[in-house]
Amino acid sequence: MQQKLKTQFSVGVAMSGGVDSSVTAILLKNKGHDVHGFFMALAQPDLEQQIDRVKKVAAHLDIPLAVVDLADAFKATVLDYFTQSYFKGKTPNPCIVCNPRIKFGRLLEEILAAGCDRMATGHYARVIQAQDGTFHLLKGRDPKKDQSYFLHRLTQGQLARILMPLGGQTKESVYRMAADLGISGVHGVESQDVCFLKGRDLAEFLAQASAAEKTEGEIITLGGKVVGHHQGIHCYTVGQRKGLGIPDATPYYVAALDPENNAVLVGKKDDLWQRELAVGESSWIAGREPELPGEFVTKIRYRHQGAPARVMPSENGVYTIHFHKPQLAVTPGQFAVFYKDDEVMGGGEIV
Repeated sequence: MQQKLKTQFSVGVAMSGGVDSSVTAILLKNKGHDVHGFFMALAQPDLEQQIDRVKKVAAHLDIPLAVVDLADAFKATVLDYFTQSYFKGKTPNPCIVCNPRIKFGRLLEEILAAGCDRMATGHYARVIQAQDGTFHLLKGRDPKKDQSYFLHRLTQGQLARILMPLGGQTKESVYRMAADLGISGVHGVESQDVCFLKGRDLAEFLAQASAAEKTEGEIITLGGKVVGHHQGIHCYTVGQRKGLGIPDATPYYVAALDPENNAVLVGKKDDLWQRELAVGESSWIAGREPELPGEFVTKIRYRHQGAPARVMPSENGVYTIHFHKPQLAVTPGQFAVFYKDDEVMGGGEIV
């Protein structure tokens, strides 16, 4: 059963000034809901420009706007995790950590405390409620923009309060709606960057965040031969080919990172394929583990197409994932997310 709205809600819309949140706000307003805009002040390097932009959008839509300062919570929860992960030889996903604890955590709390009934976002994902009252998270209908991967750690309590009006739309249709609704040119340009980088070089950002942890080390083949030196394992990720500086007839790739020995391990492309991986503590949309072993389509990164895999029960908090076919560049620190058809079942960090 599709999640239904009562006649009128007071809705707090998480606004960035971009087209998705702007269309979300005006769609809900046009349906008669009492819409309020909320902007998260985090660690954006262009914070003042973003605030000015979202204020202009809110004024154009004629809705009130509140700026919520979550910078300290964001640093403690997301930025510290992000930087520490790289120095531990992992490749983090900050949006997956931010969503349940900051955006749909602290911001949702602020929106409800302000008297709103629901929180709305411009995510391309769908929330439905079953007849037994449980909430289900589904992929967005636009396969190119589906963002359900980033939302797999949300809880039943959070999903019960969330509206995602764009889940059934394509990006192209949202742009057309923006034109039809008269807000083309009002919203800002879409950004593909992590919000706290905004075009900044990752290595430079990490060096500034933790300069004392920059240590040189060896680049070693999987066979144990030293073939080069690196300036810190935080500069590398599994599957990376560029920037290694190792001449050979065929290119080398980063096969693994060894923080204990401060080493970058390299191999050939054939060395990057594997059938099995381990996932640490996992979260499940239903609030409980499904019946396992079970077969799921599993995505190992956002842009991964997903592949059939068997998920084995947890042993000491670790799940074993066995793919039917080998997968390329399984990366510790990224997240494996499990799907049944269009439905997100849950997921966990690749260890």
